[in-house]
Amino acid sequence: FQLGCPALFQMSLSQPQSGRGVPCLRCRGACTGFEPHSWRKICKSCKCSQEDHSLSSDVEDDRKIGRLLSDSKYATLTARVKGGDGIRIYKRNRMIITNPIVSRKDPTFDTITYEWAPPGLTQKLAMQYMELIPKEMQPVAGTDGAYYRRRQLMRQLPLYDQDPSQCRGLAEGELKLMEDFVKKYKAEALGVGEVALPGQGGGGKEEGKPQDKSTDATKPTESTNGALEPVPAGGPYRCEACKQAVPGDCPVVYADRAGYARQWHPACFVCCRCSEPLVDLIYFWKSGAAWCGRHYCESLRPRCAGCDELIFSEDYQQVEGRAWHKKHFACLECETLLTGKPFALDKAGLLCTTCSKSKRL
Repeated sequence: FQLGCPALFQMSLSQPQSGRGVPCLRCRGACTGFEPHSWRKICKSCKCSQEDHSLSSDVEDDRKIGRLLSDSKYATLTARVKGGDGIRIYKRNRMIITNPIVSRKDPTFDTITYEWAPPGLTQKLAMQYMELIPKEMQPVAGTDGAYYRRRQLMRQLPLYDQDPSQCRGLAEGELKLMEDFVKKYKAEALGVGEVALPGQGGGGKEEGKPQDKSTDATKPTESTNGALEPVPAGGPYRCEACKQAVPGDCPVVYADRAGYARQWHPACFVCCRCSEPLVDLIYFWKSGAAWCGRHYCESLRPRCAGCDELIFSEDYQQVEGRAWHKKHFACLECETLLTGKPFALDKAGLLCTTCSKSKRL
């Protein structure tokens, strides 16, 4: 796993993603195992995405989120790695629930591990939160919910949206453009939701408020943490998304960049573009709404349909609302560059006329 710095930039370009041979969870045996492509974020064998092969590990995920949250006002959710030369890792909050199993024999215990749970809560409140999200999305270790969380971490927060050293589509002069882009979104948009009972969001955060105000000084309606919209005294509280009432004894999600007059049901705290739950409550605030990282970045820069990276060049290929780096406007099957040549475009991707005909046969 590479953590980015300018010195590593050239070195990492030729290093394909690890995980060779990992089975595809979508193909279920039809794929011979992950075969990394030199620049696409797919398997050469089955053409499925990296997420479908679940390539990341806990350590890689925690390093990625640690990098994202460092140099932001959420750095307190990270910790320094011993001997890591200043590298920070995500202090992911796991939750282990132990229930005694009553039987006539010796007492035994049923242990359930949640790969992630909202930090800073009592176990009772954290369990209430978990019960308010769909069962198939609860990140219980060894279940589909844990796999779903890991997939969402890769999908919503791709490493190459925050670390220039992981990008193969950047030209030399575009490195600084991307670094500035990342620095700006960390200061102005990145947030981590907070779970509390209605009316209790932002409690005990007085020491952080001056910093909050300085980061959003250009947006007075969002920098006051809800001062312009007084927090209702005693309710009734309503969910920002579904507008339904929120019971006073049920946990809700707060987004400090939205102000503490707004709250969401746990299942309603989703990306405004894709409607997917925001993984580990990590959101990006823009135009009065919460976005996942992927769609926030795409709202500001085009994303290459070939390599899935953001495009920082002003000179790129556009067809039917999709964009490509010029060097990545190539046939998905034979890799022939298609600029100025006939091609076929469908949901599966871009094909030259020869490969398109052979697919139809």
